[in-house]
Amino acid sequence: MDWDYNQLLNDYIVPWGIKLALAVAIFVIGRWVARAIVGVLRRLMRKGGMDDILVNFCSSILRVLLLVVVVVAALDQIGLNTTSLVAILGAAGLAIGLSLQDSLKNLAAGVMLVIFRPFKAGDFVEAGGVSGTVQEINIMNTRLLTPDNKEVIVGNGDVVSNTITNFTAQPTRRVDLTFGIGYEDDIDQARDIIRQVLADHPMVLDDPAPVGAVSALADSSVNFVVRPWAKTEDYWKVYWEVTEQVKLGFNRGGVSIPFPQMDVHMDKVA
Repeated sequence: MDWDYNQLLNDYIVPWGIKLALAVAIFVIGRWVARAIVGVLRRLMRKGGMDDILVNFCSSILRVLLLVVVVVAALDQIGLNTTSLVAILGAAGLAIGLSLQDSLKNLAAGVMLVIFRPFKAGDFVEAGGVSGTVQEINIMNTRLLTPDNKEVIVGNGDVVSNTITNFTAQPTRRVDLTFGIGYEDDIDQARDIIRQVLADHPMVLDDPAPVGAVSALADSSVNFVVRPWAKTEDYWKVYWEVTEQVKLGFNRGGVSIPFPQMDVHMDKVA
């Protein structure tokens, strides 16, 4: 069999060589363009003050998407049926997404946490059913340190899907206390003792003004609500010390704190 090398060269080698060279050029230039676009995006996001976690996450996603576009364009230049390839990639992505839906939920929730910032590292929060100080916010989970020094890792999906309470978001907090006195005790005297304790405590704020008032006539006691305000970092110190000082003031003033009691009346049947 005689080969027509000129025909082979003109019909196959040269056209395919050109297509292959163009495909390689598209791939190389496309990678460079993708890298440049990702670099510009990273600089813009950092200039906008976005969190490094979100910057890295968005950059990685964009890089992968751009590389997929570049590869598809290069394969299309060679002459491959990219429509089938895109369909296969879409089906594979759907299958992977369904199998990793919990992980993807945590991933999406992590992005929301980084964007909306309901808390930051160092805040004391209740999130995902756990209370603790935020140590780190990752793209998949949040690491908390409980008051008794236990490290708890909570999936971001659980954090976002439940109520988030940030105890340290504001500079001040109200301390809610309740004290009960006996029905036979002097209400004015008890109120004066409470007000004096609040006035003397150095960490109780003057603005907003503290409140001490009768709130309920309970079964066994007359209850006072006491509402001083304090700096957030002083909350527990005010809570404990005001409780102690009110008890000591009641003792000095002869004001009783009654135990729960029940009066039982017995009728004698003849």
